[in-house]
Amino acid sequence: MKRYLVGGAVRDELLGLPVKDRDWVVVGETQATMEAAGFRAVGRDFPVFLDPDTNDEVALARTERKTGPGYRGFVVDSAPSVTLEEDLQRRDLTINAMARDPATGDLVDPWGGATDLEGRRLRHVSPAFVEDPVRILRVARFAARFAPLGFEVAPETTALMREMVAAGEVDALVPERVWQELERALGEQQPSAFLRVLRESNALGRILPEVDPLYGVQVGADTGGDHLERVLEACAAIAPSDTIVAFAGLMHDLGRGAASGPPEEAGVRLVEALCERLRVPRAHARVAVRACRLHRRVRDADRASSADTLALIEAADGLRQPEAFEAVLKVCEAIMETRRSEAIDTATAFLRRARDAAAAVDTKTIAAQGITGPAFGEALAKARVHAIEALRSD
Repeated sequence: MKRYLVGGAVRDELLGLPVKDRDWVVVGETQATMEAAGFRAVGRDFPVFLDPDTNDEVALARTERKTGPGYRGFVVDSAPSVTLEEDLQRRDLTINAMARDPATGDLVDPWGGATDLEGRRLRHVSPAFVEDPVRILRVARFAARFAPLGFEVAPETTALMREMVAAGEVDALVPERVWQELERALGEQQPSAFLRVLRESNALGRILPEVDPLYGVQVGADTGGDHLERVLEACAAIAPSDTIVAFAGLMHDLGRGAASGPPEEAGVRLVEALCERLRVPRAHARVAVRACRLHRRVRDADRASSADTLALIEAADGLRQPEAFEAVLKVCEAIMETRRSEAIDTATAFLRRARDAAAAVDTKTIAAQGITGPAFGEALAKARVHAIEALRSD
């Protein structure tokens, strides 16, 4: 059996990065010969198997032919006659279209991936790139991952992505795939690059129409989009790889520039609509809504009354969901970090102590006084306000 290490493992090895997953391609085989050798078939859309010894994924070399719109409109050919070079040609970027022969150590690089690694370029392999709209999201995600290393999208690849947007290809993207790529990008080192690449390719307004208008809103000397990108960078620094915090950072300012009404409530409506459309997980959506609604109140928390402080903690569900509360505070810290303000450190530090003080109030002591019904809730709230007041006094 002739097989080759392909894709990200080869790329990351050449970059000197840790190799997390190893994917393999075999040539000259069929599903029957693979199963006879002990490999277990797991692929639904094309033949993929699990190695019985390593559990690595092993795929038959294949080609793809476009037959319809979107990323599912393909016919796959995985006949034994498909060559390694043909398999590599169907891939998105040259840096992902390399293979290594494990027997000899030789690099197979027919499309110049190693050269593009040296030149720090994200460049498409062939004109067939335009056939799959998911590639726009993938290029943006790889930009988020490799921008810290100096990588940029090749101009000719940006031009192709603009053609795809103009042709309506991105409109065929399904919500689950958009969310999958967005979440992965938010966990990368420079998630702001994801937005920049989508905007430069004219795709941001089609994929995230709630976010794109921020680039037309003025925030001081910058646009709302520029501010948003800095917030995402601060989120990545404060909470590395935490996609819940990063998504809330992405959503926090959606109401800015609303024609009427409080920007927070306009923003919440946009956040909720986006989360419903992309089927965002509940944990991400919950923190995003709270950060959008509350981040301005958090900024002034240390100057608010004790009753208002308790109301803010309860609005952020800090007493029932301390992890979500902490995520909201981290988003707020990222927002204020972009403004180089120390005030937020004071406010969030106070809120953490206030939450702990309120949570420490002993409900059994109140119940022992025979207080029940609505009066119990009133007595508990009063005790928690007093606990926050005592914290202020200290």
